[in-house]
Amino acid sequence: MAFGGFDRNGGGNRPLGEINMIPLIDVMLVLLVIFMITAPLMEHGVKIDLPKASSQPNPAPPERIALSIAADGGLYWNGEAVERAALRERLAAAAQRLPQPELHLRADKATPYQAVAEALADAANAGVGRIGFVSAPESPPNPQP
Repeated sequence: MAFGGFDRNGGGNRPLGEINMIPLIDVMLVLLVIFMITAPLMEHGVKIDLPKASSQPNPAPPERIALSIAADGGLYWNGEAVERAALRERLAAAAQRLPQPELHLRADKATPYQAVAEALADAANAGVGRIGFVSAPESPPNPQP
């Protein structure tokens, strides 16, 4: 304890085992005053221009039409065999729909180019604007042992 006793048996020569708290409290009070003065001056955020969000729903993806051309020149509309005249009619009807469907063209690698070019010309004449070519990815080469 910090209080001295009236005991005369050498009690006054022993060092005190407690910390003097007065200077620590003084420093704490000075820091408290400094922070109370400077805290209102500090800016609490950074001014930035945030983008405006729209709450409109995303449009539904357009319908996909799979037009396949076999090696012998046969035409397939979503897996169903069709003649060229029926293909032209279906392409014209598809071009009138909103949103316009996507035409995915798949051709066998042995298909003559003329059959592919005729199908593309029929689609362009019908007014189909979204045409994509579908191919199989090339398989990676086998590693050598």
